[in-house]
Amino acid sequence: MIRKDIEEFRFFLKDRIRQMIDFSQTDQSRGLEPPPIEKPYDENINLINLPDFHSIIDKKTSLYEAINNRRSCRVFKKEPLTLEELSFLLYTTQGIQKIINPAVALRTVPSAGCRHSFETYITAINVEGLTKGVYRYLPIEHSLITIRLDEHIDKGITTGSLGQSFTGNAAVNFIWSTIPYRMEWRYGLASHKVIAIDIGHVCQNLYLSAWAIGCGVCAIAAYNQSLMDKLIEVDGVEEFVVYMASAGKIDVVCK
Repeated sequence: MIRKDIEEFRFFLKDRIRQMIDFSQTDQSRGLEPPPIEKPYDENINLINLPDFHSIIDKKTSLYEAINNRRSCRVFKKEPLTLEELSFLLYTTQGIQKIINPAVALRTVPSAGCRHSFETYITAINVEGLTKGVYRYLPIEHSLITIRLDEHIDKGITTGSLGQSFTGNAAVNFIWSTIPYRMEWRYGLASHKVIAIDIGHVCQNLYLSAWAIGCGVCAIAAYNQSLMDKLIEVDGVEEFVVYMASAGKIDVVCK
């Protein structure tokens, strides 16, 4: 390893950038309109409305139990996820609790400056009521839109995740992209560290909420960037994949 490169990448983990930025020059301070809280979509497209999920939640599962038993699971049962279960996992990871204005919403996870730079895509492989393919979650509507139907999406996600075969055996894969400008509008060059922090909050919520409905999760940070951006049909510049996670039903607590 080259010392200069190590120091450069460690700089990303520190917060000295905040002392180097003139925040009076951010787009927010300059009075530019903020980006919307949800990426626009074709209003003529059919929405897949997600069902209410409250009846499926095991209220006897304590938060302590979920935290204490959380493990990364790479072996999933063939049992499908129900649409109610998927609805619950999507809500607990990026659901909107209250819209403050068109650019600000309170969600089920924290975010720096309430900017929430992420969009959620899924590959549905074994979900009741969904044809195999790629979908995007619309948190305002609590609905899905179809990006692409694909009977071979299990092979596509396995290839995109550098051959990690459990991704193709999962019931569903969560693929989180970021639209960096949502954060850059407020924080400029100080945005990128907090984007990385924020996505950790999202995935931890997935781990804990999955446990409450008998599911396991494995987070994925190793993937082919170009293939994954292409899989969810984003440009790789103004929006790109930052994190992934596989989820499915499990027999026992993963060790």
